Amino acid sequence: MVQGIDFGLVRAEFDLPGAFSAAAQAEAENAVDRFGAGRVDETGIAFVTIDPPGSMDLDQAVHIEKTSTGYVVHYAIADVAAVVTPGGALDIETRKRGQTFYLPDGSVPLHPRALSEGSASLLPDVVRPAALWRIELDAQAEPTSWQVRRALVKSVARLDYSTVQRDADAGTLHPSIAALPEFGRLRSASAVARGAIELKLPEQSVVREQPEDESSVRWRIELEPRTEADDWNAEVSLLTGMCAGRMMLDAGIGLLRTLPPAEESAVRTLRRTAVALGITWPEGESVGQILAGLDSGEPSTMALMSVAPSLLRGADYAAFDGRLPELTVHAGIGAPYAHVTAPLRRLSDRFSTEVCLAITAGTAVPEWVRTALPELPDIMSGSDSLANKVDRACIDLTESTLLDGRVGEVFDAVVMRAKDGKRSAEVFVPSVAVIAKCVGTPDDGERAKVRLTAVDTVKRTVEFTFPA
Repeated sequence: MVQGIDFGLVRAEFDLPGAFSAAAQAEAENAVDRFGAGRVDETGIAFVTIDPPGSMDLDQAVHIEKTSTGYVVHYAIADVAAVVTPGGALDIETRKRGQTFYLPDGSVPLHPRALSEGSASLLPDVVRPAALWRIELDAQAEPTSWQVRRALVKSVARLDYSTVQRDADAGTLHPSIAALPEFGRLRSASAVARGAIELKLPEQSVVREQPEDESSVRWRIELEPRTEADDWNAEVSLLTGMCAGRMMLDAGIGLLRTLPPAEESAVRTLRRTAVALGITWPEGESVGQILAGLDSGEPSTMALMSVAPSLLRGADYAAFDGRLPELTVHAGIGAPYAHVTAPLRRLSDRFSTEVCLAITAGTAVPEWVRTALPELPDIMSGSDSLANKVDRACIDLTESTLLDGRVGEVFDAVVMRAKDGKRSAEVFVPSVAVIAKCVGTPDDGERAKVRLTAVDTVKRTVEFTFPA
């Protein structure tokens, strides 16, 4: 653990936005539901939310029912378009931000907290306006029909991933999501069948200790385990985005999240790495099937998964109104897909949801949405890139600060990637949850001892050497 990390340096370096303008703040604090008169009352559905502990910007609430023929998913999404006036100060401000940026010491929100963590958030035990998806599925959890309409909803419980996993293991899941594990596993199987490529590795996270004395805040890096509950919940969101993408393509208007197919060279590299790691790759099995079958606890899995992101290059957004884009599929998902489930935290979802609402209602897509569509790909791509850089900078700053003063020490490590040309090897050091480059030529997946040979807290770099 380390003290005294100033993440304000990262905010300043990337010029992240500060306070909202007085006009935008006022709009958020005085927001009213522009569509209140026409909403369907669905407060009788016992929704629950599933988010990280402490989250207040709750975009989604879910209810899953198992029926005699399959499943019915109700997925309530915060109706941000109903409380943000097109062309107003808040609308203009959110287009500059693109999305919420998350740092260890707090977020830089897309919307003022009075709205994103208050009046528009799907907090428990309060009635909220929502865009309510109803998706009917067959016994194999394949969607057969879907629609979205404006409704009033009420969440009855705020859950987190670890709680859901614990309750699932104990057989005591909340009744509203009792069918989630079965549904989630069927949807995961469907993903493999359609060729999806899912990277399910734990993620590095900078965690703040909670000392009694606020002047002695400490930070550490954790490797957050990815539970089955994370995957089940993600499948609900992915399903909804796939339904939205299909609706948009059928209607000829919308905003897709796209990804081209993996390059053959990337697949060959992955196959060679698998062979080097002793991972069996049967003839005819797809990349998705191989990755889905790996044991997350094995060092070889971490090594192979570290190579797999090369399969998922070229993600983009495609806006269209009339003529369809050349690329309409997200190769990582294996289907057309649109972002519609996180409008409090991501700008594009407000507009995409509005498209889907109009399609369901059989009405024209609002002009303010049509006008904005061509601008959204650049806004979202830019904010995605910035968010990734900010996240990496915070982790790198913590890693280098954590290891400052420890040059010369020897650590146990797992080799995630061997040296490849000019690219250094990369190792994971479990005792400090650090991932860093390594000088030398260790083999993929090898358990090795490495020596810390360089730390620079200004450049936020760490370097190990093999052999130790």
